[in-house]
Amino acid sequence: MTTQNTSDRIILYDTTLRDGMQGIEISYSLQDKLDIAKALDDFGIDYIEGGFPLANEKEAEFFRLAGKAGLSHSRLVAFGSTRRPGGTAKEDAHLQALLEAETPTVMIVAKTWLAHVNKVLGTDPEENLHMAADSISHIKERGREVFLDLEHFFDGYKDDPDYALRLLETATQAGADCLVLCDTNGGTLPAEVRDIYAALPQDRLAPLGGHFHNDIGTAVANSLQAVESGAMHVQGTINGWGERTGNADLCVIMPNLTLKMEEKTSAGDSMKKLASLSRFVAEKANLIPDKRQPYVGEAAFSHKAGQHVDVLNKSAHLMEHMPAETVGNTRRIMLSELAGKSTVIKKLQRYGEYDKQSKEVQELTTKLKEKEALGYQYEAAEASFELVIQKTLGLYTPIFTLNNYHLESFKTYQAPSKTVGRIFLKHDHKEVMGAACGIGPVETLDKALRDALKPFFPFINRIKLIDYKVRVINPIEAAASRVRVFITTTDQTRNWDTVGVSENIVEASWEALVDSIEYYYNNYVKDENSPAPFEVDALEGTHL
Repeated sequence: MTTQNTSDRIILYDTTLRDGMQGIEISYSLQDKLDIAKALDDFGIDYIEGGFPLANEKEAEFFRLAGKAGLSHSRLVAFGSTRRPGGTAKEDAHLQALLEAETPTVMIVAKTWLAHVNKVLGTDPEENLHMAADSISHIKERGREVFLDLEHFFDGYKDDPDYALRLLETATQAGADCLVLCDTNGGTLPAEVRDIYAALPQDRLAPLGGHFHNDIGTAVANSLQAVESGAMHVQGTINGWGERTGNADLCVIMPNLTLKMEEKTSAGDSMKKLASLSRFVAEKANLIPDKRQPYVGEAAFSHKAGQHVDVLNKSAHLMEHMPAETVGNTRRIMLSELAGKSTVIKKLQRYGEYDKQSKEVQELTTKLKEKEALGYQYEAAEASFELVIQKTLGLYTPIFTLNNYHLESFKTYQAPSKTVGRIFLKHDHKEVMGAACGIGPVETLDKALRDALKPFFPFINRIKLIDYKVRVINPIEAAASRVRVFITTTDQTRNWDTVGVSENIVEASWEALVDSIEYYYNNYVKDENSPAPFEVDALEGTHL
């Protein structure tokens, strides 16, 4: 097996499906793992670490199916440990499982820190070296590419640099194709990374890599420093998920390498798909993406203050380090009490030419400030403000009017509580009724509304709620407080946010629910040729 050429580019190694799965709240089905592997391959990742074949049946089945599916670019990697102390590589069941996975590349872990050698492995330093050499040679003899993960390398090097170097030299002589220096505890600073890489005799060692955890918030910085210090192989996970506070985030590392440092990588031509990849993996994990994540987060290219928006209108590069489209993201102009007329003009661009003297701009600016004084917050509910714009411009079409709704919650003995509801609407001069039963009032109201509208609007089947948030605005009023409700809805291609405000939580929820449906109708159903105000990849979300 020939090692991938590392002479002209930085190798990208993804461990989302192994190390990433060790993060809190992260779990993937077998099909999820296969889908993510396909997405990583399409993106251009060099290596995909699939997990440990002996961990469970799901892991073993993943390697069987992924191997049959075939990857167009990526190499699949099986992960495991060196042989056990006192044994031989030929007789080691773990190494045999790695070989039986039939991956072109194998990653094995060796202890670097003598404290782990003595207290965890329960062996001596010389045997630890033999374990690494024997394991590497055994796998290499069977035609596989072998990477060595030097666990706790930086702590081990600081404790005993001579022994850490001996392990690197031993692994090189045994035929390791790459030596991955791992900051397993995640406590190393970038300056330490630089100094340790610089102290190594890289000209007589196998190519070096880096694997960093984010316990002190420096995983990405350490990864970039490793590259600047000679590493030709960098590891991480999509969205930075992983053990404890996570791994180095490839969604930040990759654009920094390719766009900022101008390093060659296999994913250099895929940067426009970066935001989509990030959200796809989040969907598979059933997690809502971090809005503040660099490059791919919803807030990464968002602007709120009116002064900033005014500068954007004149010269965008003065307020953004790069165009959002470069990484597949979208610029967002946030609406808030800080917004001025420049912000409103920016939101109106897709409807025509307006300036600060336009009556529509003045009317919308006034409405925005009046609404926010009542507790509305449109910076996190752009879809609701899009409806305000369309109503002001005379472009809004309501699809129904409400007559009334009735909700009744009840609980009997030890049985779970239930809510039943009926809703009476008027559509196209006809009286319409919907009914539903759910757990809570909001879920029941949503179901009843859908029940009433589905016969007339089949698009209702395409959209669903994925997130619901409630915030008390004036808690000093206690039970009579006004509440703000945010709802996120998706059609599996995009998602959008709406807001409602009332002293009654059901009424606030109703307002956000209606906005979510009418926004979709007015922007994506009523006129299929109209431009969408913003596009965001869909997320699988929580049940309300």
